[in-house]
Amino acid sequence: MDRNKKYWKPKSNLWFFLAVTALAAALATDVLVPNVQETDTLYYQAVLAASIAVLLILFGIPVFSSGLGGRLYHYSQFIAAAGLFLTFLDLLTTKSNILKLPFFPGPARIVEVLFTERGMLLVCTAHSLRLFFAGLAGGVVLGIVTGVLTGWNRQWNYWLFPVIKVAGVIPPVAWIPLALVVFPSSFYAGIFLLTVASWFTIAFMVSTGIASTPKEYFEASRTLGADERYLLFHVAIPNAAPNIFTGIVTSAGMCFMMLVITEMIGAKAGLGWYINWAKAWASYDKVYASIVIMGVAFCIILAVINVFRSYFLRWQRGIVQ
Repeated sequence: MDRNKKYWKPKSNLWFFLAVTALAAALATDVLVPNVQETDTLYYQAVLAASIAVLLILFGIPVFSSGLGGRLYHYSQFIAAAGLFLTFLDLLTTKSNILKLPFFPGPARIVEVLFTERGMLLVCTAHSLRLFFAGLAGGVVLGIVTGVLTGWNRQWNYWLFPVIKVAGVIPPVAWIPLALVVFPSSFYAGIFLLTVASWFTIAFMVSTGIASTPKEYFEASRTLGADERYLLFHVAIPNAAPNIFTGIVTSAGMCFMMLVITEMIGAKAGLGWYINWAKAWASYDKVYASIVIMGVAFCIILAVINVFRSYFLRWQRGIVQ
């Protein structure tokens, strides 16, 4: 296997047709097998039919775009597994009620919530993303600054690194009582908690990346007349760039986990608040719909981060295996 190749799955029509067949089986199961749980399956059937249509349309495009074809074949096995999972889940819930409501709603019921509650879910998603990006941005800025200081300067390392180590082992949820007292609103308290949740990882990764810069780089740069400022911004920080993006990706996951907890305490909107509200009414289909949105949103956020990472670290192509 070529480790530099992102889409490494074999280009076989068999897996593509298995993916389409699995989704078709999920659709046929929902249409032909009678419902036991009371559910409007129209939205679910429309999503499955649209997914099958998109796959069949994309199958003709690889002739003109080899990159798209590679993605299509690469994800065919995963799509096939997802189709089978949806089929069995539908049979165990909506079609048989073996897994009973309200704790185990079927996929059709969850998709129905995504459509019927789309207005509320969009508003909650917007509130959550606003809080998420504000907290992550604070953590990135604070983490990079403190990481550069501790990794570059012995005096700053003496004073700051013990603080970073101690703060890093304290769960961010432990700061909730203090945050609710100090900050004037739950939104600013949430920003503080998300900043704390993301700060430690980024600071530690940046500090490690700068401290691990090979001495040969500095010696070669000094030979060419570089001063301390040049060494920091053109040698040490670029060397720590992979660590910075690794820290950002890890911190994004920490922020997203902390986001839900934060919004369950004092918030008046957001996906965490929506989950807490739905749980109080035993509307677990709404809880799962929120979880689906979180998963999709986080995948998009990671994809955006990876785009920036690929751009800024394009010099690594062909070097890192």
